[in-house]
Amino acid sequence: MDTQAPSAGTIETDAAVRIRGLRKVYGGAAAVDGIDLDIARGETFALLGPNGAGKSTTVEILEGYRARTSGEVRVLGVDPAHGDLDWKARVGIVLQSVTESGAYTVREQLAHFASFYPNPRDPDEVIAAVGLEAKARTRISRLSGGQRRRVDVALGIVGRPELLFLDEPTTGFDPEARREFWQLIRTLKGEGTTILLTTHYLDEAAQLGDRAGIIVGGRLVDVGRVHELGGPDARVPIVRWRDADGTPRETRTERPAELVASVVSRLGGEPHALEVIRPSLEDIYLQLVHAAGADVHDDEEAPA
Repeated sequence: MDTQAPSAGTIETDAAVRIRGLRKVYGGAAAVDGIDLDIARGETFALLGPNGAGKSTTVEILEGYRARTSGEVRVLGVDPAHGDLDWKARVGIVLQSVTESGAYTVREQLAHFASFYPNPRDPDEVIAAVGLEAKARTRISRLSGGQRRRVDVALGIVGRPELLFLDEPTTGFDPEARREFWQLIRTLKGEGTTILLTTHYLDEAAQLGDRAGIIVGGRLVDVGRVHELGGPDARVPIVRWRDADGTPRETRTERPAELVASVVSRLGGEPHALEVIRPSLEDIYLQLVHAAGADVHDDEEAPA
């Protein structure tokens, strides 16, 4: 499978995020090694990759939290290394784990953060959107881990950002809460918010992303619409079965029904352990990561 780094695409002048030749080096080792990428305004883009691939470093550079070694970066038309307060007010950030002071109630904290922005959302509407109405008067220190994560999300969207960074946003959510959160993201997208999502949940990327990029070893190995990642060959169905003597068989084919019929005819009956598998996003992701020689259990990036 071809793992050459893709072009940044055709999104240029009005991109919400524009990256050219981005590099970040720690002690001689490149955590980010020559990334080119455009993210359109209003797009939901999922950045995927194993731990240690360069996701967090890339996103932190875009957020203005980490200096880059070289390359050009523009976020909402501004170099994030020099973003002022007006620029920061246009950007919402949900980090992996940063729940604010537990001394305040949920509503007090949201109202306090809302006061920092020129056109914030109503705190009570945000509390309802993240499913914390019953906990609005509860001190944050008394919330469960999943509830605190919802507070993080609420703080990230209360300023009505043009661009929202979501770093593993549904960590600690139960399945029902995750699906409620997905609906919230769809609502934000419908309002024109650009969203950059990092997640280890491949179903989340498939549900929310317009496009996705897979980063391995500091390089983008594929970028495209979620349903096109890996190219056509990666999505060819797989037929698996066992012959009469128990020998396992596996064939990729564009015509799985025709193959199954021929196997049934040859064996004179239903094959044992018959499966017809259409590769999922997770399957394709793992193919690309393994083709790039990465270990999906690598450690996170080195700190600055």
